[in-house]
Amino acid sequence: MPGSSNVVVPSSFNRFVRDVGKLTDVLVKSRIRALVVISGSDPVKLGIYASKLVDHYVNKWFKVDKRGFNGLYIYHDEFPEAVKIREVFEEKIHENKKIEFEYAVYEKSEKYLGITTQMLILDLTRDLKPNDIGRLVGIVEGGGLIVFLTPSWDLWDSFNTIFKETLTVPQFPEPRHVFISWFKRKLLEHDGVGIYDADNNVVIKKLKLEREIKEYSKNIKIPESKIFPIEIYKHALTMDQVNVLRILERFYEKPSREGKKVLVLTADRGRGKSCAIGIGLVGLLHLLRKIKPKFRALVTSPSPSNVQSLMTLASIVLDSLGYKYDVVKKSGNIIEIRGEKFSIEYWEPIVIPKLKGDIVVVDEAAGIHVPLLYKILEEHKRLVFSSTIHGYEGAGRGFSVRFLKRLKSMENIELYEYEMTEPIRYNYNDPVEEWQFKTLLLDAEPAELDEKDLEDVEVKRLIYVKYDPRELFENEEELRQLFGIYVLAHYRNEPDDLGMLADAPHHFIRAVKTTSGKIVCAIQIAQEGPIDEKIVDELLRGGKIPGNIIPDRFLKHARLVDFASTIGWRIVRIATHPSVQGKGVGSWALEKIYEEVREKGMDWLGSGFGVTEELLRFWIKNGFSVVHISPDRNPVSGEYTVLVLKPISERARRLVDLARYEFKLKILNSLGINYRELEPGVARLLLVDEPYVYAGKPIGVLSPISLDRLWTYCKGPMTFEAAADLMHIIARVYWLTRREERPPLSELHELILITKALQGLTWEEVSEITGKPIKVLQEMGHEIACIFFEYFTGIKQDNYTPGVKSSNYKMGYITT
Repeated sequence: MPGSSNVVVPSSFNRFVRDVGKLTDVLVKSRIRALVVISGSDPVKLGIYASKLVDHYVNKWFKVDKRGFNGLYIYHDEFPEAVKIREVFEEKIHENKKIEFEYAVYEKSEKYLGITTQMLILDLTRDLKPNDIGRLVGIVEGGGLIVFLTPSWDLWDSFNTIFKETLTVPQFPEPRHVFISWFKRKLLEHDGVGIYDADNNVVIKKLKLEREIKEYSKNIKIPESKIFPIEIYKHALTMDQVNVLRILERFYEKPSREGKKVLVLTADRGRGKSCAIGIGLVGLLHLLRKIKPKFRALVTSPSPSNVQSLMTLASIVLDSLGYKYDVVKKSGNIIEIRGEKFSIEYWEPIVIPKLKGDIVVVDEAAGIHVPLLYKILEEHKRLVFSSTIHGYEGAGRGFSVRFLKRLKSMENIELYEYEMTEPIRYNYNDPVEEWQFKTLLLDAEPAELDEKDLEDVEVKRLIYVKYDPRELFENEEELRQLFGIYVLAHYRNEPDDLGMLADAPHHFIRAVKTTSGKIVCAIQIAQEGPIDEKIVDELLRGGKIPGNIIPDRFLKHARLVDFASTIGWRIVRIATHPSVQGKGVGSWALEKIYEEVREKGMDWLGSGFGVTEELLRFWIKNGFSVVHISPDRNPVSGEYTVLVLKPISERARRLVDLARYEFKLKILNSLGINYRELEPGVARLLLVDEPYVYAGKPIGVLSPISLDRLWTYCKGPMTFEAAADLMHIIARVYWLTRREERPPLSELHELILITKALQGLTWEEVSEITGKPIKVLQEMGHEIACIFFEYFTGIKQDNYTPGVKSSNYKMGYITT
């Protein structure tokens, strides 16, 4: 490897650097950014060229704005070549005292999301992870440079990156090479991007700005009429943030006894929404602590890293107001700010409904399961729900549309909606943000459907499409339609998902189109199985395998080793265009997928998802059976995960039948232990279907004394609690007996058996779930006892003589 002193920088690169420098004035004054790519195979060259570019640009910037500059350099320190690039870069750039660089590895880059920097160097020579691009590019302020260091331009497409390797599975050991080709094409197409090939010393693309450029002007007006101190408003960097603070002032007054105050706040990434909330929380804290014993703000998000900018700004504002406080950190993240008579606390989403607070902030709410959001809403009076519209965090547009629709239909809610549009760090019309959005499809949306399309859906005049990923990524319009459906229909979508669609070798893409060619359903499929015999024993003992979600869980929980030799398709995602949901498009698509899987000679079709009653009904209606449920809720989404299967081959059918049988027994035995909080409607769907243990009336399940006690409960003197053991047995008998062989019960009867006899909930909890008065529910409990007394004995309740003679009872068995 040549030393850095031996490298002669060619004139072509010097001209390239000068051309970048010529744009410094316009970039800085317009507060927009530029992106430069330097590709090459020589680590020393890459380090020198990057340092020369940054050095020249900083010197030019300093002439416009005489201040100190900061830079962030992110790389993979496990690779000697990457370490060498960093060492050469650091040695050279250290000579420029106008800029100070911080160096970090990708694994720890999350902590930089709330900062602002003027220069960002991303070493992409060993990896290109879409989420990294989505997260980090936005931290650079207007006037700044983003520099990508990449492998040789011509060889990069087929380079085996770390991210690609994570997408492979034993059955498909080689990734596809689609995403980087797409990434390069977007770099070549977009304005504000320059590319230099250090291997061949040629400019691939000169940095130019072809868009209309306007000088940046900031105009912030602090309202004259306000209740927050002016010090609070001085922290606002845009009028959007000022407007959010004005809305939060209205949360000072306590909501009515039955009412709630709710703000739904949305913004693209980089608009300062979390910071605005952090500032506003301190404003409320400052006012409310004067009239309350203690102010408590509860903050939640899919990850504590999401709320670090909120916590940081809250700390800064507290400092400006002279407050004393302690900061509690966990794994480097602030999870609590605690002072005299106040606290701002981070908690996992699933915990929030159980806590009491003066205000609840749900940041990145698009990443949280909607039923959990409603539980949070139900338990609190002042709430802020915020979400990113276009960003790596999730699909805020779809979330806000669905969530607002429901909120607006609810009574006694004082609802505020606000969308922030002004970027914090850079100007509108920033070319790098535009490139980022288009490359990662952050702004992808479904096609607009017309009357003809809607008619096609109604009469099922639809086309089932099998995509080759490479061809799809060359057809941007269809790719944007397809990914746009995922963005709107699913509550969480990340750039890595796009990379997986492109390069995961065992993933396949299917779609449903109308006759006009518009996509109305998008499906992502993963092929799973067979599992090598050598790995099976390891999995049964708790080992892990990449991919293969269904075979892995089936082996670990159903314990049927034969399943290892089967092969099938797992539906990773199936999403329908929002305009035609509930029209049978998803079911139509499942039929076509099932036909394709059967034609391919596979054994099963399956899926795994966070369970809701509506979603579970969809899969059961389409012939799928539940074979597994996770033992715990996901702490972020609040969901239990279920696996469903629809067998195709006879051997799969036999295995699924056995798994269903074991699963039903497991659910009956564990509803009162692991699943006391499982939604009763979901529990009922898990129990209503086959298989059944009893082909006819079960004999001998209750002793004569137990039957006599059942009669006593039936007639009224005994309470449910005194007969709880009997009602538990009745619930098991009911769900394990064939429908035609057991006494009929209403859906409400069934829910009482589930909630009281199996889950052990209180009457108050059952009343809240069913919406029925406790007295009515208790009467129905007596009814169930009467129905089953007659079912077990064949005796009408009024013809029965209570009491048991000891001669009729023998230990160990029941006489009839």
